[in-house]
Amino acid sequence: MFFFSACNPGIRNGGFFMESKKEIYDSMPDGSYPRTEILNACASANIINQKLERSRIGFPFIAKPDMGQRGSAVKKIDTIEGLLKYSGRCEFNFLVQQLIPFKNEVGVFYVRFPDEKKGRITGIVSKEFMIVTGDGRSTLEQLMRRNPRYEMQIPKLRREFGKRLQEILPVGEKRNLVPYGNHIRGSKFVDHSHLISEKLTETIDNLCKEIPGFYFGRLDIMYDNWPDLENGKNFMVVEVNGASSEPTHIYDPGHSIFFGWKEIMRHVRYMYQISAINHKKGVPYLTHKSGVKEYRDYVEHNKKFEGF
Repeated sequence: MFFFSACNPGIRNGGFFMESKKEIYDSMPDGSYPRTEILNACASANIINQKLERSRIGFPFIAKPDMGQRGSAVKKIDTIEGLLKYSGRCEFNFLVQQLIPFKNEVGVFYVRFPDEKKGRITGIVSKEFMIVTGDGRSTLEQLMRRNPRYEMQIPKLRREFGKRLQEILPVGEKRNLVPYGNHIRGSKFVDHSHLISEKLTETIDNLCKEIPGFYFGRLDIMYDNWPDLENGKNFMVVEVNGASSEPTHIYDPGHSIFFGWKEIMRHVRYMYQISAINHKKGVPYLTHKSGVKEYRDYVEHNKKFEGF
């Protein structure tokens, strides 16, 4: 039942649940991801300040759970007061992460069979952030109401922004309300799989082969421009997602539900085949008893994000 735990031997449970983002970052090449520090849920203000100074992470930055998915409890932190407020609400270990300077984001799905020397890219999704443009009259909330996708985020942003949603933007000024590409936090996903090329495949393959025991998953990447990304320059990996990865290019509004089902099954098949090969090489499957326990722990852990 838990065959997927063998697809990425270098990641706990193959990256399906209860994996540590910090442990994955630590297995990656230096410079391929933003500066990141982990803080315990019970960390004092002094410890927090010491770790920020040591890691040279300055405001603003991103705070997010060390174990979490789908953008749960991910926040942009602008001040020490905001960080202490975030920390005070946490019942989980969390990461503080340097804000990546690049403006574009894609998700690149990567697959490599353990008995092959070269991997492949099976899909690319481009992420359009939740950005509003001022007209000199309307509040941020009013601007959001003009887009059905954005309007759905108003209750969550009211809790986060408070009265700041009543700010009026000058004519032409743009504001990115959620500075990370998450589908359930308002970003629009567009299928850019047509951009798969030999050069990009080589760049992604070289990076992924430096991550021990990683064969299947999606890399969320921020980059400056496409030619540089293809040539392995001016980009950073936001996260590496393992067995629980979705081929998120299926969420392009132009695709049908049937396209989505087909792509999901294609990737589940890849995951099974990779897991079976790794198992033959000696990688154990998660037992039913252990898998059920891990899943229950995962469900309980996710309850800690309620209210964020």
